[in-house]
Amino acid sequence: MYEFKEEYKTGIDFVDAEHQRLFEIAEDAYQLQQNEFIPDKYDNIIKILEELRDYTKSHFAHEESYMKEIGYKGMFTQKVQHDAFIAKLDEMDLQSLDEDSDEAINDILTFLTNWLVSHILNVDKLIG
Repeated sequence: MYEFKEEYKTGIDFVDAEHQRLFEIAEDAYQLQQNEFIPDKYDNIIKILEELRDYTKSHFAHEESYMKEIGYKGMFTQKVQHDAFIAKLDEMDLQSLDEDSDEAINDILTFLTNWLVSHILNVDKLIG
C-alpha cells in the first residue's frame, strides 16, 4: 500500500533514499494493522514508533544540514515542521496505544500519510 513513487522524488538522491525508508516504515505499520493473527500489537507499535522517531531525527538532521550547505531560504520553515513532527511522536499517549491498538495504528498511519504526502510534495520538493 505504501510505495515510494516517482512523484515523490526531490532529485536529491540521499533525500529520496531516506524518504523511501519512511515509506517502508509506513508499510510496516500498515502490514501490522492488517495482520489479524497478532492479538496484542502494543509491542510492535512501540517498535515502529521508536524506529520512526529515531529515523526521522536522523533524516531531518541530514536534510537540514544539506539545506544549510546550499543556503536554502526555506530552512527555518522546514525546521519548524520537522520539530513539530518529532513533538507529535513524543506526545503520543502510550496508555491509549495499549487500550486500543487498532485505533492507535490508524492514528499513526493517518498522521504519517498526511505528513509524507503533504510535506514531501509541498515542501521537500522545493529544495530540489
